[in-house]
Amino acid sequence: MTDRILITGATGHLGSRIAERAAAGWSVAGTYFSSAGHHGHERLDVRDPAAVRDLIERVRPAAVIHTATGREDWRVMADGAAHVAVAAAALNVRLVHVSSDAIFSGDAVEYDESALPDPVYRYGAAKAAAETAVRAVCPAAAVVRTSLILGDGRGQHEKLTHDLIRGDRQGALYTDMVRKPVHVEDLADALIELAAGDYRGVLNVAGPDAIDHHALGVLIARRAGLDPSRIPAGRIADSGLRLPADVRLRTDRAVSLLHTRLRGVREFLAG
Repeated sequence: MTDRILITGATGHLGSRIAERAAAGWSVAGTYFSSAGHHGHERLDVRDPAAVRDLIERVRPAAVIHTATGREDWRVMADGAAHVAVAAAALNVRLVHVSSDAIFSGDAVEYDESALPDPVYRYGAAKAAAETAVRAVCPAAAVVRTSLILGDGRGQHEKLTHDLIRGDRQGALYTDMVRKPVHVEDLADALIELAAGDYRGVLNVAGPDAIDHHALGVLIARRAGLDPSRIPAGRIADSGLRLPADVRLRTDRAVSLLHTRLRGVREFLAG
């Protein structure tokens, strides 16, 4: 009998790709909140702890990959993650929780798995709170910190780059904002691999290449056959915004642990 995997946020960019790729070896169940997208998914409001517990009890998955997020809603990001962790721990279900490099200020630049969160804006603070709850309630969970997710045209940075070039959005890509992007398929495969394993605690899963947001936009534009000279450039330092600047997740542990190869952005956006 094939084990069942439950993916929260299964209609999102990452969640939908996990659902597609997990289907080769798992019986896949998924949740959505505002957009169904797939007839087999169930609507779930992760802000409701009773609803979360009820769904996991009914589905009885061997593992849950929690990708559901709401960038403007603390209760979805922080409380929702806690509710999923409480239910997974109570029902002895394997949990893989997706976190973010947004939990860091960038002051240290390089961050390994032992680094403590020091967020400087609301989204990062909510993701840090989610991590704290998950690790306290479900210490056997894998907490995966990742970075910019792209590679198939649906990533937020890819969409932003296209919009800026077309003039559909105002703004700029920052030359002093550095990350280590990961291909959505690589991240999905890594999360599925972790769901089948027993790794516990934090694991950084990102690509090997550090690149600033503007330079990344140039690669995205060239890949799409667009004019990169139309991408406005700026600096966080001049914007008045409080955002992490240079945040680089160290991935030595993931590279040695995972069978999934984490490609660099210059490889998967080449040509």
